[in-house]
Amino acid sequence: MLTDELYEETMDTQTYQIIVSPHQKSLRLDRFIAESIPRISRTRVQLLIENGHILRNGQVIDKASLKISPGDILTISIPQRRPLTVEPEMIPLQIVYEDDDLIVINKPPDMVVHPAAGNRTGTLVNALAHYCTTLSTAGGYYRPGIIHRLDKDTSGTIIAAKNDVAHNEMARKFEYRKIEKYYLALVWGTITPSSGVILDPIGRDPSNRKKFAVVPDGKDAETRYEVLADLDFLSLVRLRIITGRTHQIRVHMAYSGHPVLGDSTYGGRTKKLKSLKPRQREKAVQVLDCIHRQALHSYEMFFDHPRTGEPVHVRSTLPRDMCEVLQILGYDGESLC
Repeated sequence: MLTDELYEETMDTQTYQIIVSPHQKSLRLDRFIAESIPRISRTRVQLLIENGHILRNGQVIDKASLKISPGDILTISIPQRRPLTVEPEMIPLQIVYEDDDLIVINKPPDMVVHPAAGNRTGTLVNALAHYCTTLSTAGGYYRPGIIHRLDKDTSGTIIAAKNDVAHNEMARKFEYRKIEKYYLALVWGTITPSSGVILDPIGRDPSNRKKFAVVPDGKDAETRYEVLADLDFLSLVRLRIITGRTHQIRVHMAYSGHPVLGDSTYGGRTKKLKSLKPRQREKAVQVLDCIHRQALHSYEMFFDHPRTGEPVHVRSTLPRDMCEVLQILGYDGESLC
């Protein structure tokens, strides 16, 4: 039997409208819809909610746990699906570490981690499927080997598993925060104090559900930072994320007034230019010409090997665009690049 993970959405949509009966007992929204529409799972309903496909009384729903009320009008738009296949592709990989259980890649910017609608090819998974004899299946059919993810435009260290034993053990390490994860970022401004901890909770942005924000009812999030260099109007920062919230570093740095350089989603592209002196502005424009994504890089990780228990340290050098920015700003980043 095929699972939800074996499919991708198409442009064709089937729409249902359900009016909640006056006699209907109170249920969670996801449970009620799953029980009301044939052959749809609660997991699929939750994905539909996450992607904005379910309305209650004309308003987009953002929580599967909401309780239905008599008289509610629910509109459910279900994109039709087709089987998703993973095609092995001969794509060059920068391998940082490899053994019989794990392979660690320095992912370039602009590479999607796994296939999905609109990105069937050119992903890290397509490259791994060509390079590796075996990959774990614990993450799902179209995510062989993938234990964790990086945003498309975030570069750097990403770990894949070659078998399910390694996958499950590494997944537990990520879940229980047994892996030390460090990032390097170029952010706007001078950060004071030069080291610290950001603990603001993160959730969906109430004004734009495709973004995330610091919100009172968000999930706990912890980011530790250390400034490595004050680069006039930018700072080079080393960050350790204790939690793993979506866009965590980008949201926390933007909220602190120091958005990641190049991050157009969270105010890190040109928004800061007007606050600069003319001399700084000229150099900032030069810097922005070099980088067309968020200047965020998964730099290094420390963990115990899933099979042997031996300590492992993996590190990925900075990509060309961030190295060019450092060069423009006169910073000797040879050890990082």
